[in-house]
Amino acid sequence: MERRPRGLVARASIAAGLFAVAVVPGWTLGDLAEQATGWPALDWLLTCGWSGLVVAAVAPRTSHRARDGLAGAVPLYGWYLAGVLSWRFALLPYRDWEPRRDELWRARWLSGDLVGYWRADHAPARPVTRATSPAGARRTR
Repeated sequence: MERRPRGLVARASIAAGLFAVAVVPGWTLGDLAEQATGWPALDWLLTCGWSGLVVAAVAPRTSHRARDGLAGAVPLYGWYLAGVLSWRFALLPYRDWEPRRDELWRARWLSGDLVGYWRADHAPARPVTRATSPAGARRTR
């Protein structure tokens, strides 16, 4: 029996927490660095760098490439990307977005009560119900 996907309130709460982890430490480090050195550019560099690192770490699990971390380091766009990835990450292991083309080999479309969701983890192994003997055909050389 599979678990149910998270509800809207639980998913939004988890996504907000993940977004805070993706952005607030970078802001804090940047502010501390600016106060210590007086260089506002260092503030932006640390803030955007932290966001880029988080995006690069989370991206592969949410149908993005790790190199999207470079896009995560772009001011403002990186925070948007961190928000999107946080929203997606909060629903895992279920997905409500279509997998990338290179993920389709391991993705499966769910049916029944979970129609509209994908799973990209490996399908559970089927239990062995009986032993089968090799085919009775004549062996070839």
